[in-house]
Amino acid sequence: MRARELDITIGRHPTGPDNAITDVPGVRVGHVTLDETGPPAVHTGVTVVIPHPDIWNEPVFAGAHRLNGSGELTGLEWIRESGELTTAIALTNTHSVGVVRDALVDAQVRARGDGEYWSLPVVGETYDGVLSDINGHHIRAHHVHEALASATEGPVAEGNVGGGTGMICHEFKGGIGTSSRVTDTAVGQYTVGVLVQANHGRRELLRVNGVPVGDLIGPDRVPLPETQARYEPGSGSIIVVIATNAPLLPHQCTRLAQRAAVGVARVGGAGEQYSGDLMLAFATGNRGIPPYGWDEDPHTSQPEIPLKMVAPQLMTRLFDLTIEATEEAIVNAMVAAETLTGRNDITAHAIDHHLLRQALARPARHQEER
Repeated sequence: MRARELDITIGRHPTGPDNAITDVPGVRVGHVTLDETGPPAVHTGVTVVIPHPDIWNEPVFAGAHRLNGSGELTGLEWIRESGELTTAIALTNTHSVGVVRDALVDAQVRARGDGEYWSLPVVGETYDGVLSDINGHHIRAHHVHEALASATEGPVAEGNVGGGTGMICHEFKGGIGTSSRVTDTAVGQYTVGVLVQANHGRRELLRVNGVPVGDLIGPDRVPLPETQARYEPGSGSIIVVIATNAPLLPHQCTRLAQRAAVGVARVGGAGEQYSGDLMLAFATGNRGIPPYGWDEDPHTSQPEIPLKMVAPQLMTRLFDLTIEATEEAIVNAMVAAETLTGRNDITAHAIDHHLLRQALARPARHQEER
């Protein structure tokens, strides 16, 4: 189930054919899900986003943004310095970042062979320790390789899958969500796709198309996850991955990543104290960037690289696409998620589809009555 199957349309721009990050040509997504009732309860996994089939040998331009930094997205310093993304992106739980990062290094070595080059993989995390045995370190390197091998174009599984298996969003069950937007230009169609791992937000701040859904579906109607720990509401984090085939330069990618934070805010995310709200945007519209290494002398082999750049006047439209796709990806993560009882018998309830429809219809009824 997705938002549009509930007649929820966010924004005014059209989606791509699958309304997913994979609508950007060449982008693939793969999941591996560990879902065991236990004990111990294990509800975790890995999600990978592959920007294009030869990312290990051909970087793309990228940029990042931090709304709040209580989280991790590895490799960002080199992206900020160089403006380039040199690996696939992986999403997992907080305590599995290390093993997932190491597995991505292995994947690059497998793709490029042994040599004098470095790898600084991008791995994002959100905390699933409320529902899963996070300290059991259940993610292994082979799970990452399986996710990479299974990555495909086309529709993307959402909700309780991959890295989103044990996540909670606005105090409903959360997880993986995705969406896309397209726009036509004089030189062809540009697509912006977004994938989120949503594990953030407070119930009372949740908005869908501006409607205060969190207030209208309060704890008296759908219970909050009851934990013994005194977690500050809104703790948890969200990772937003933005992809586009538009020919953006690194600073333009950074600007797209910033606008994803506006999409998070429109749904009610506030960058709370203990929420790691991190955004990464990459663009596949410029290709031919050479890989890192010392196999050839750069002064003689390829001293210049021809590039294209989206005109500044078009950036506002790309901002709009990014904001809309981020909003819908978060809503899709909640709509697709299923109620899950995990560690210590804690239950994260899925948002009730019927109550969500009722909440969204209520402002319309009030307007008619007025």
